[in-house]
Amino acid sequence: MSKWEKKFGRYALSNLTLKLILCYVVGYVLDLAAPFVLNYLTLDPYAILHGQIWRLVTWLVVPPGSFDFLTIIMLFFYWSLGTQLERVWGVWRYNVYIFTGIFLTIIGSFLTMGIYYLVYPGLAPELAAQVFSAGAWFFSTYYVNMSIFLAYALTFPNNQVLLMFVIPVKVKWMGIIYGVLLVINMITAVGYGLWFEMAAIGASLLNFVIYYVGTGSRLHLNPKQIKRRAEFRQDIRRNPKITKHKCAVCGQTDQDDPNLQFRFCSKCNGNYEYCQNHLFTHVHVK
Repeated sequence: MSKWEKKFGRYALSNLTLKLILCYVVGYVLDLAAPFVLNYLTLDPYAILHGQIWRLVTWLVVPPGSFDFLTIIMLFFYWSLGTQLERVWGVWRYNVYIFTGIFLTIIGSFLTMGIYYLVYPGLAPELAAQVFSAGAWFFSTYYVNMSIFLAYALTFPNNQVLLMFVIPVKVKWMGIIYGVLLVINMITAVGYGLWFEMAAIGASLLNFVIYYVGTGSRLHLNPKQIKRRAEFRQDIRRNPKITKHKCAVCGQTDQDDPNLQFRFCSKCNGNYEYCQNHLFTHVHVK
């Protein structure tokens, strides 16, 4: 990942969450002004294979539902989560996470079409066009945005949000509940033969699983990290003048900026601590 970032990092899009939300805004405007236009923008694999290749991109503006006040709140909520993840992970890695989810969703739509043809080998072209056109509405960036929440819950498990604007709940518990609900919804979709919905949910979960397997965000659960932090605290007690936290890359300390978050890296050999801007982008010390 670090090598790719050196080569292609300059092409990464900053404020990517805001750009996704602006795509939603375009979709809602079209839905209000000319709703029939959205029928030609969805991720319909059958139509794409018949020449409508613009759908590979335009499905990003298809809104997941009707526009209301709750939609505004949710969009603001996910803009906040995505912005924090981009700041902590770095622009490049956040781009990789989002675009991987988008790519997996596209792959999932074509795999779903293949499943339909395996289950119904004699599917007539006219009926196939109708089936895939209806199923394409399940594909939007809704589940891609949902995967942002799962990643946030893994990265900041102890942060709290106000459920129903009143009840403080740790993000990790909401992430676990949401992940279980997603799995249940996917199984239910398979049971009812809703393969398109299953593929949309599965793509977002697969994207999160790929991140979970390769991430270093589980540092708070790593026994070696607990030991390193204990040793580091002992050093601080022996020498009270030593800085409590210092980034091994940029040299910033918690005295320079009290708002900076610092973490140890489990993949580096030694006591190496990094600020939130370099935790996921530094070269591991071997």
